[in-house]
Amino acid sequence: MIELDTEEPGTEPKPGRGAHASRRNFMRKVFFASGATAVATMGGAGAWAALADDTTATADASASAAPSGAPSGGPGGGAGGPGNQSITEDFFGLTTDGKRIDDLFTIHSTGVATAPVIAAANAFLAGLTDDQKSSTQFTVHSTEWRLWSNVDSYERQGVSLADLSDDQKALGTTLLKSALSADGLETAEKVRKINQAAGEAIDNTKSFNSEAYYWTVMGTPSATEPWGFQFDGHHLVINYFVLGDQVVMSPCFWGSEPTSMEIDGETVTVCHEEVVASLAFINSLTEAQQKVAIESSTKSNESMKAGAFSDNTVQEYGGIRGNALTGAQRLKLLAVAEAFVGRAKADAAKVRMAEIRKHLGDTYVTWAGGIEDDSAFYIRVHSPVVWIEVDCQGPGPLAGAYGATQGSGATQKHVHSIIRTPNGNDYGKELLRQHYLTSPHHQ
Repeated sequence: MIELDTEEPGTEPKPGRGAHASRRNFMRKVFFASGATAVATMGGAGAWAALADDTTATADASASAAPSGAPSGGPGGGAGGPGNQSITEDFFGLTTDGKRIDDLFTIHSTGVATAPVIAAANAFLAGLTDDQKSSTQFTVHSTEWRLWSNVDSYERQGVSLADLSDDQKALGTTLLKSALSADGLETAEKVRKINQAAGEAIDNTKSFNSEAYYWTVMGTPSATEPWGFQFDGHHLVINYFVLGDQVVMSPCFWGSEPTSMEIDGETVTVCHEEVVASLAFINSLTEAQQKVAIESSTKSNESMKAGAFSDNTVQEYGGIRGNALTGAQRLKLLAVAEAFVGRAKADAAKVRMAEIRKHLGDTYVTWAGGIEDDSAFYIRVHSPVVWIEVDCQGPGPLAGAYGATQGSGATQKHVHSIIRTPNGNDYGKELLRQHYLTSPHHQ
């Protein structure tokens, strides 16, 4: 396991981006070398050869590969912060027992219109200076995909909004608009807006502001070759993978502290849809069903299992199974998924929801905490193809912005939520693996 330097949330970021970049590049080299065994096991020499051209992570040929064994999960991963900033050597993905289910994801036509996002990404890259582009663009299989965090003080790669001119920012906004629905774009903007206002409220806009959000692009935007982008900052992480007309938008992290705030005479609220949908689902269950779904009536300050640096989490199914639900209850459960999936463009969301519906009978829901409208709670929705967590957390470094005290108990005022694709397809990695195995020019 590779450990990253850590900082307490709310402290000033460490100086020296050059030194930081060197550290991150070293991490990629070690990570890349130790992944050789897994890649060979997963796809053979052709897949490995295709991956070995990453100039940002070329390992010395003499580097010894770590043994490939069962994946290990992160240490909870809820905050993705101090004590949790580590990555395991090989990517395996979320599983129930360390064994991936095969044949869940295939390369096929979906009818999703990816031309607009390709055009927007190419325009964004063309608008960068040479120096900005060299620090922003990585190969599609780069470990940079996995080095994201929702913590404010985490030092990121790429180009931040603060680094960009107004014209360049506009190109970035167009890229987000091409990938996200109106709701998704509005949610992202609200997260940043509250982060700025809360930073002003506690007089710490150096750590909490609307511009410490970073762009990275993986690969070269293309209609035929795999590529993607990442938008990464405090309480907001979007990973977006594209292969032809297939899109994988996960992991995506959405959060806020506080979740509602008066800004310039307007009440700005975010992360409300997932909270309302979750409570509607649990309250649709009978008392007997709730006894199966609710594992605890109390809620800890942090319950998230698969946040940042927890790509290989192993978690058994728990709670109530989808095949034990009525038709109306299943619709309530689908509404929880739609709160997340609906942040992508409508055509991509439609494909994703069809995938989720296909496995609805094998979807499990686990709950902790209260079930009243204002209760703090944790919900996990877990199937072979989707993983969702909504976690009402204890007041954090922005507690002072809404009159709370850190450590005073979980609250709907501080929410972390995430959507993932289990069994190896986060970041589109399973599709990427299949592409290298099946494309003639990669063999």
